[in-house]
Amino acid sequence: MSLSEEERTVMVRREYEKALQFYRQAEMNAEIELWDVVANRLYYSLFHGVCALLIRYGIQVSSHKGAVIMFGQHFVQTGKFETNDGRFYAQLQSMREKADYSCYWQVESTDLDGFLPRTKGILDKIKEHLSPYLD
Repeated sequence: MSLSEEERTVMVRREYEKALQFYRQAEMNAEIELWDVVANRLYYSLFHGVCALLIRYGIQVSSHKGAVIMFGQHFVQTGKFETNDGRFYAQLQSMREKADYSCYWQVESTDLDGFLPRTKGILDKIKEHLSPYLD
C-alpha cells in the first residue's frame, strides 16, 4: 500500500499514541497487580510502537510475527536498536501469547521485573526515529 506523506504522518502518530496509551494501561494494571494484563499491554505497547516505526520507513507487515521479524531485520541487525531490544520484544510477544491463551501458565510479578522501564526505554528510542512525524 502506497501512502501519501500526510497519510503516513497520521498513521505514524496514531500508532505511537496507541503505544503510549497501552504503556499507561500497563502501569495502571501493575498498580493493581493484574500481571497477565500488564504483559499484554506491554507487548501491545511495543507492537504499536514498532508498527509506527515500520510505517515511518515504508516497511509492510501483515502479522505480529512479521513485525518482530522486520524489526529485527531492519532495526536490530542494522544497529539502530540493540540486540537485547529485539530479544525483549520477542520475549514479550511469547509471554503475551502464553498469558492470553494458556490456562496452565500465569504471569507473576517476578516475571515482569524491570519490564516497564525496558519497554519505556525502547519506546523512547522509537520516538527518536519518529520525531519528524511527531512534531
